[in-house]
Amino acid sequence: MGPLLSLLDLPISEQETRGLLFTPREIAQQPQTWLKTLHIFEAEQQRIRAFLKEAGVTASVEQRPIVMLVGAGTSDYIGESLALLLRQRWGCEATAVASTDLLPSLADYVIPGRRYLWISFSRSGDSPEGVSVLEQTLETYPEISHLVVTCNPNARMIAMAGNHERVCTVILDDAVNDRSLAMTSSFTNMVVLGQCLAHAWSLDEYKEVLEDMIAASSAFLNNSAELAQSTVDRRKPRICMLGSGALAAVAKESSLKVLEMSGGQVKTMALASLGLRHGPMAALDRETDLVFFLSSERTRFRYEADLLREIQAKQITASCIVVGLKSDHDEIAPLCNVYHAIDGTFADAYRPPVDVIFGQLLGLYSSIALGLRPDAPSPQGVISRVVSDFTIYR
Repeated sequence: MGPLLSLLDLPISEQETRGLLFTPREIAQQPQTWLKTLHIFEAEQQRIRAFLKEAGVTASVEQRPIVMLVGAGTSDYIGESLALLLRQRWGCEATAVASTDLLPSLADYVIPGRRYLWISFSRSGDSPEGVSVLEQTLETYPEISHLVVTCNPNARMIAMAGNHERVCTVILDDAVNDRSLAMTSSFTNMVVLGQCLAHAWSLDEYKEVLEDMIAASSAFLNNSAELAQSTVDRRKPRICMLGSGALAAVAKESSLKVLEMSGGQVKTMALASLGLRHGPMAALDRETDLVFFLSSERTRFRYEADLLREIQAKQITASCIVVGLKSDHDEIAPLCNVYHAIDGTFADAYRPPVDVIFGQLLGLYSSIALGLRPDAPSPQGVISRVVSDFTIYR
């Protein structure tokens, strides 16, 4: 994997000294770990299906629950990556609601008499917001069904669920419980688990999609490492990331990865593609790199191609990198500096685990270029792997 392999091949002592013991490995392992997550879902499929049926997912349309996808930070972007797919596959209202919004305003989000299924995502299962929201909801709204997905078998959220009949838990493999500060393997594997949920009754169909994702990611990892390294070497202080549909969540998560791993030294902005024209375009300049996660859905694609033409004509970025399917290369390559192709055929709804790899690697190489330790890139401890406990008000 080119420059990424060179990091993995460093002596362990050097990896520890430079803070490279976990992050490169956790990024590199992702395609292989997705199969294990699929197998975990397969082993639990009967239990999960029964729970979803009881929660109303297979009921008549008017009786189906409102699905709320709950998480904080990166875990919130897992929900945003999945909302449209779950809406399409389950025929339910599905939306991502950050636990950081729910905690201070819980009652504002619950409509009495409505049926709900809340799916909570948390790498550690110990974040103060996630734990407190689950605890308060179980006490105040016992009729709400909960599915908790985490990478930590010892999570407080798992212990809290206990034998509660309206709570179902899924624990992913320990290998994807990232030890580094930034979530990488945990993000993509929880997204894959969510995609399995969307296909709870059509898993064979999803297996074909996942095989395509894994095959495409092998070459994409190598090419992304090289492109990320060369992009970071130009030392531009700002990056703007764009995407639409499920890829809007990729833009947000990629933006966060660069911000976290650069210790805030690279300033980032993430937007839904067409939102750029409504003011934020003013922030673009010749010191700003643009990373555009291009939709392959034809209506979105046409809007985004027009936006790329406008940006090119205005010459308002240092560079423009477009991440998109290989099939769209010839049309879009003239509109950007680099067309970073994914050699796959899967729809936008399934792309977040693949596309985000480039954003993760931009974060990794930004951290290295700035002399930081990617496993713990906040020298003053401003941010940490799990948010510290704080006062909870009720």
